[in-house]
Amino acid sequence: MEAIWIGSSASILAGLATGIGALPILFTKNISDKTLDTMLGFSAGIMLAATFFSLLTPAINLSNIWTATLGLTLGAITMHIADTLTPHLHTILGAESWEGPPSKLPRIWLFTLAITIHNFPEGLAVGVSFGSGNITEGTIIAIAIALQNMPEGLAVALPLLREGYSKPKALSYSTITGLIEPIGGILGATLTLTIQHTLPWTLAYAAGAMLFVISDEIIPESHRKGFEKHATFGLIIGFIVMMILDNTLK
Repeated sequence: MEAIWIGSSASILAGLATGIGALPILFTKNISDKTLDTMLGFSAGIMLAATFFSLLTPAINLSNIWTATLGLTLGAITMHIADTLTPHLHTILGAESWEGPPSKLPRIWLFTLAITIHNFPEGLAVGVSFGSGNITEGTIIAIAIALQNMPEGLAVALPLLREGYSKPKALSYSTITGLIEPIGGILGATLTLTIQHTLPWTLAYAAGAMLFVISDEIIPESHRKGFEKHATFGLIIGFIVMMILDNTLK
């Protein structure tokens, strides 16, 4: 039970980082696309390194390459199905509309559904890491998710401003969307603790879900406005930061 409590608390703190990242909107709307794309690249790099060093590598070490491959594939497919079947608007992708049938839900709820799809695997990764019993590994993942949530918090708040929401409301909604992560955190920690042999599967599953989000949403958005090189170097820096954290804090 202690691991579940710690894991859920850590996922809450990581989720709150979205609100911290959105704080600049209280002072200015003039955040350049170049800066935002570089920050999103940094976020993608953090997630990419966390996926490899903190999720996939332990999954392989605890089982074998085939278990990790199947778990990763299932995680990616789950995200694809959720992304395809759930009506939503991508707050990060410039309010890109869902391609399915028109929805009667208010736009703010469509934004929220998009963030739910996006943030769930991040919370899951935190919960699984703490559920494994390795507090250090869980802490590293939580720090990584918090770091990558900051640019995303800003990327969520800015479209809400363009939708006509006030700065306080945009900040509030950005913060609230991050608090969806504890759902994944509690589920990941509970599943891992309840059924111990699922650990390699849940680690690889979370990795696959995160890889889908990185490739399907964050990287394409960071390349959308002509600042591909800045985003790429942001990704490399984020990857290095996470690589150093993962190998020095253990």
